[in-house]
Amino acid sequence: MSEAAELDAPADRSAVRVDFNGPYALSIGGRLIETNTTFDVFNPATNEVLARAPDGSAEHLDAAVAGAKAAFPAWSAMSWDERGALIGEYADALEAHKDDLIRLLTLEQGKPRHSMAKSEVEAAIYWVREVAKRRLPPQVVEDTDEHVVEIRHTPLGVVGAITPWNFPVLLGLWKIAPCLVTGNTMVMKPSPYTPLCTLRFGEIAQQVFPAGVLNIVSGGNELGQQLTEHPDVAKISFTGSTATGKKVMASSAGTLKRVTLELGGKDPAIVLADADWQSIVPTLFWAAFGNSGQWCIASKRIYVHRSIHADFVAAFTDYARGIRVGDGMDPDTDLGPIQNRMQYDKLRSLFADVAEQGHKVTIGGTIDESLPGNFVPVTVVDNPPDDSRIVREEPFGPIVPILAFDEIDEVVARANDTPFGLAASVWGKDREAAIAVAERIEAGTVWVNEIHIHGIDIPFGGHKQSGLGVENGAEGLAEFTNTKTYMFRK
Repeated sequence: MSEAAELDAPADRSAVRVDFNGPYALSIGGRLIETNTTFDVFNPATNEVLARAPDGSAEHLDAAVAGAKAAFPAWSAMSWDERGALIGEYADALEAHKDDLIRLLTLEQGKPRHSMAKSEVEAAIYWVREVAKRRLPPQVVEDTDEHVVEIRHTPLGVVGAITPWNFPVLLGLWKIAPCLVTGNTMVMKPSPYTPLCTLRFGEIAQQVFPAGVLNIVSGGNELGQQLTEHPDVAKISFTGSTATGKKVMASSAGTLKRVTLELGGKDPAIVLADADWQSIVPTLFWAAFGNSGQWCIASKRIYVHRSIHADFVAAFTDYARGIRVGDGMDPDTDLGPIQNRMQYDKLRSLFADVAEQGHKVTIGGTIDESLPGNFVPVTVVDNPPDDSRIVREEPFGPIVPILAFDEIDEVVARANDTPFGLAASVWGKDREAAIAVAERIEAGTVWVNEIHIHGIDIPFGGHKQSGLGVENGAEGLAEFTNTKTYMFRK
């Protein structure tokens, strides 16, 4: 049967499968579609082909949007409680496949199975289950003897979601749950580097949701542009680099799509002179190097008061010596490989620049290119100049500069001297003084004496070129809706 014929075939819900050992398929309009063409998905720990993913075509993408559009009237007409109940069932279905998802996430993304892969999948399922319970109730802003004004949140229609390769499970489900509970339908395109778990999301969804409510189409980057330009897509929710985010925003402008963009960061961590710095060395290490540095909210610049800088660098470096980089399937691995060769090559260039500029490296600094996987060593750069690439650019890998500062005004200016503004942290015993510094940092989230705390009801988004809009919280739910004002004469 040709692909065109498959798209016209009647849906057979009884044939929907979830076989983690079987082939991968697109989810379109309640059906699983196997394509004639596929592309390789690599295990980053070995650079061997892990699986072949379906290479969706423009026709597939159009069919997915059409399926989502057809499903929208009935789905949006359901009550919040009805949709929430089905999303709760989806969380249960994901939970039933939790161990398979954890294993598959490690194989396609590289992060250690026993730690970050496990926590990502578990957190994502929890997120789905909790978001299913959230609501945006109507707000009455006027109620007199003669007149009522009420504000309601109404769904947008078809939402296009484009997800990255660093946290494909968590960031995918972060978009699915709020999109669906607010009454929208979705077409999701995962990164071609990590499509496998997301394709399984689609298979699992077909067992729970009405046909067309959630559609998954994997393929090349050209599908992303098609999705952002599609006239029947009302909103794009994108997580990825700032450079790509600008292209998404530009291509969405033709139809004035709503956009939520969660983009790159160059997050500062500021360790004040009175900080209990010995106790926070492990915390800041993992804040910088968790997921091998492949996250937008990694601490990518650590500023330490000069009075404690040398001791901090020594202790931080000593802690780093105990960290093992290896295959994520190995239970002794602390940090996995870089997910793809494109990012690996970017890091090779950055490491070469650190060496050429003669920056002081206290650990790491040399990538062993003879290894079969995309392995990059934990690397600490001691006090490089502010105009160096390692300070200015987002590395998205296991390398961090630790910089000395003298005065509060100075460090605030240096921390804010970036086009990014995603998140930051401030550390000090004097809580009020630390908060005063935090209030001056230009970022969407600033933690004080903690880091990387997220919550269902906590909005998350970037300032400046780190993004547009927010995810999570009531504000994140509202991003998937139109604000509609009703006025009633009594």
